[in-house]
Amino acid sequence: MNWLDVTDAAYEKVVGFRGELAEPERHAMWLEVSGTVGNRWDCSLSLKPLDAKAPRDIVLHHRDLPIVIRARDFRKVRGARIDWLDDPGGLTVDNPNTPSPALGGPPPPDLSGDVVQRVTQVLALQVNPAIAAHGGRAELVSVEKETVYVRLSGGCQGCAVASVTLRQGIETALVRAVPEVRRVVDVTDHQSGTKPYFRKHELSLR
Repeated sequence: MNWLDVTDAAYEKVVGFRGELAEPERHAMWLEVSGTVGNRWDCSLSLKPLDAKAPRDIVLHHRDLPIVIRARDFRKVRGARIDWLDDPGGLTVDNPNTPSPALGGPPPPDLSGDVVQRVTQVLALQVNPAIAAHGGRAELVSVEKETVYVRLSGGCQGCAVASVTLRQGIETALVRAVPEVRRVVDVTDHQSGTKPYFRKHELSLR
């Protein structure tokens, strides 16, 4: 996977826009994540001075065009494709990453034991391998009647879309695999969570 793909059409448009600025060589295209829309990252593109970047921000180069990505956003947009659409006219970001990891597919085969044992198996075999790609982990706290209580850690602790991961991912997987389970409750202390970031500062596009 390339770090970032920029089509020829997008490159030509951005270079054209940059050429209209005073001291265009001092400006870069900035790709930033401004929030979430549903289960996707909402990305914005702009032209700003290159020297406005923070020390840990990442600078990519597409030909002679520098592209700045905030350190906190790099993993969220890695592998994205920037393109130009003539109709209606504008730059677009096709981003393969989502705030919540996909937990689709059938339940793990050959589940056995009581409810607690089967819930533990689903977390170990289906849930945690999926959310590990986002740096997260789900731990079973307890099962009380139809309710499963879990604690999230790693990249899922303090994440703005942890509720999406819980409802659309973890709860769906557990309810599908263990019929006795009707809902999942998150007991994580999200206020104390920390988010990892990519530490390399300078990269080149292939």
